[in-house]
Order: sequence, then C-alpha cells, then structure tokens
Amino acid sequence: MRILIIGEGGRESALAVKLHQDSRVTKMFFANGNATTDVIGKNVHLSEIKELRDFAIKEKVDLTIVGPEAPLVAGLKDEFKKHDLKVFGPNQKVASLEGSKAFSKKFMQTYDIKTAKAVVFDSYNNAKEYVQTQEYPLVIKASGLAGGKGVVICDTLEEAEATIHDFMIRRIYGDAGIRLVIEEYLQGFEASIIAFSNGEKLFPCIAAKDYKKAGNGDTGPNTGGMGSVAPSPEFTAEHQADFEKNILEPTIHGLKEEGFSFKGIIFFGLMVTKNGTYLLEYNMRFGDPETQVLMALMENNLLDVINDCMNGKDIELKFKDEKAVCLVMCSGGYPRNIETGFEIKNEDKVKHSQLLYAGAVRRGDKVVSNGGRVLNLVATGATYEDARKKVYEDALPVHFDYSFYREDIGKF
Repeated sequence: MRILIIGEGGRESALAVKLHQDSRVTKMFFANGNATTDVIGKNVHLSEIKELRDFAIKEKVDLTIVGPEAPLVAGLKDEFKKHDLKVFGPNQKVASLEGSKAFSKKFMQTYDIKTAKAVVFDSYNNAKEYVQTQEYPLVIKASGLAGGKGVVICDTLEEAEATIHDFMIRRIYGDAGIRLVIEEYLQGFEASIIAFSNGEKLFPCIAAKDYKKAGNGDTGPNTGGMGSVAPSPEFTAEHQADFEKNILEPTIHGLKEEGFSFKGIIFFGLMVTKNGTYLLEYNMRFGDPETQVLMALMENNLLDVINDCMNGKDIELKFKDEKAVCLVMCSGGYPRNIETGFEIKNEDKVKHSQLLYAGAVRRGDKVVSNGGRVLNLVATGATYEDARKKVYEDALPVHFDYSFYREDIGKF
C-alpha cells in the first residue's frame, strides 16, 4: 500500500512511525516531511492542492492522510475525490467546523452541544460596543485559521479593545480575524479527545492533556503545544460520561442532520469546569502533540483502524495501561520571532525515548532546525513520573543553539 502523509510536524512523524510497522505499507511519501520522515520514506516538496493531486495520481497513492488543517479547509478532499483518490479526512464544508469558529459555534448552539455562551461579530464597532457591557475575563477568538494562536483571554476592557483592533484592523492573522467570536470565559482545565469517524459513528480515544503556554506553570504566550500526556490524569470517568452525553452524542446527531458524513478525525478541545465538561472547539484532524502520546499507547494497528473507518466498519480502540509523556523542544523565541538553521547534536544519545523530529530537516549528514517546534521526545512508563524521567534525561544531551523546553510536562 502506498501512502501520502501531508504535513511536516511531530504529529506526522508519529503517524509515520506507527504505519511503518505494518508490512503492507510498501511506500510512504511526505509533503513536506521532516528529518524523521526522510528516513522512513520520501519527502516531496509540494504545497498546492493541484500539485499534491497530480503527485498522488502519478505515484498511484492508495491513501492520503492529512495532518494540518489548512489543506482540508482549502478543499483537498473535494479535489482528490474528483479523481477517485482516497483521503482520510473531511471535505471542505465539514472542515469548516475547524476553519470557521463562527460556523462551528453556530453548529454547537443549533444542536445543544455544551459550550460557552458566545456572540459572533463582523463589525468592528459592534464588537467594541459589546465588550464595553461584559464581565471580565472574556475570550476573543479570530474566526478563521490562525495557527492555534488566534485566541486571547482578556482580563480588562482595554485588553479586549486592543485585541479587537489587532484582529480586525491590524489584521495580525490576516483574514482569519475579519470575523470574531467573543465568548464567556470558562475556568477549569483543558482536555483533548481525538475521535475516529467511520461516516456514521465516532470512536473516541483516551483523553490527553496538552500544554499550550510557552512557559513553566502555564505562563507566557499560547503556542501550538509544548508537550502532552495521556491519559489525562485530571479527566475522570464522570467527565467522560458528561462528554459523551452532552458533547459527543449531540455532535453525532448534528453531523447526521447536516449531512456531514465523513471518514477521518474529529478533535474535541474541552474545558472541564466545576459545572461540567464544555466544548471549546473542533479540529478536523489529528492534534499535535496529542497524537504523539496516543500513538505511543495505541495497541491497535493504525492502518486497520483507518481502513475500517474508510469502509464504514465499527472499530474498538485499545490502549496500553501505561502513561505517555511528550516533551517538545523549541527554537529560541518561539512562538514569536525564531532563528533556525542550527545543527541538532547528540541525537544518538537519546536512549530511553522515541525521538520524533518536527521543525528539522536533513542537510547532508547533519540535521538542522527549520521551525519553531523542532523535535519531540516521547516515552511511556508505569507512572507519569517514570515516563517524564525518560524524556527529561534524554533532553539533556540533545543540543541546538537557543533551544528551550518546559520543565513541568507530566509533573503532577
């Protein structure tokens, strides 16, 4: 079987390693890939949907798996379908559940999915007037895709007005901020649940915990994710039951009512408060870095799971009775201004963890950084402390200029 994986992060490395274990996979291509995927298969430098389509036809690709959200929101599935190319992921309309926070919020409200109260704004003046009447803190979100960074928790009216100006007037995230979602602030802890869809039903994985802030103790700016653990130690059976009743089941109902049948992934970004579990957002693809810990614990053959979903079959997901920790090593300055091109040294001294490259490429016999999140170290153990000890011991010798990472991933 010939597989094309689109994306170049640690998530794609984790999927590649998992699929590489299956002898039925005869060839893997990666657009654009990284220093891990370069060893497993062939990296190809393609970005436009038509380029990817033509490549998939030429190379007789049997299955395409899309890691990042942008190609799905841009309609990759729709274009591939015209040429009978199989894609594990939703079409452009369904991908709008991630691509437009305004669209997804309306979906949640229509189908009584437990979520924060919110109002959508297209007008700068109307948004400014609204925040003058609200209690703080409150949350302002750019409706479009902003690389996981278009969400700001505002503690004061001044912050809210500045954020609205940044999004709608300064356009710091381009067209993503033309429309805003302003919603109530929920106090609690976050959890991530990734579910597989077979076109009729959703099959959730165990809950994972993502660390979004750049600094220890959840301080600093939001990032794409500084690490993750699974299962989430905070997410109880009671929280799971609340999720299934008030979020999962009405989501399945809403998807059917809207005709949003798809074979792929739906990611639930959750906030657990004293009043229960709320849905913050949908993503329509594998999460990063949650995928890294889930693949480390998944006992199923991933290709079987995907094939069964593609064929509309029910699946039973199984995970090891262990704990997994993923530590992300980043370029200095991330998530703002970063410098890249630095050689990564001592990768051969990683003994207890799985090293998955993300923002790193091979140049000759060297591996150099080329992104903000440079590499992941993933380990499992009987306890969180066992797993985190492995990744932190392995992080010590690994070096590239100006690297940094959080010191509290998996510390409970």
